[in-house]
Amino acid sequence: MPFPYEGDRLPPALGAVVQNTVLRGEQPAREVIHTPEGEWCVGDGVNDPNVPGAVTATHISHAVERNGSIASLANMPPGHIAQRPDPGHDWEVRVLTGWGQ
Repeated sequence: MPFPYEGDRLPPALGAVVQNTVLRGEQPAREVIHTPEGEWCVGDGVNDPNVPGAVTATHISHAVERNGSIASLANMPPGHIAQRPDPGHDWEVRVLTGWGQ
């Protein structure tokens, strides 16, 4: 989907790779990545997302349902990462370094 998104909102059908611990509500989202290629990833920030079976390709709306503050990141440009220590803390957005290297 072309970025920036219409109405400054994450499209409900926007694809994302989301850690299963976030999807199941076992952990909150603590990292949101908008890759340089325009893909979105949502992680819990504590468990390894590279372990087989740790992530699911789904719609970002499923992660937003569990972690509503993700919606506030709709304008985060490609090549950036948002992190927070826990829910209730503000997202800190910075340039993503080392991606794909």
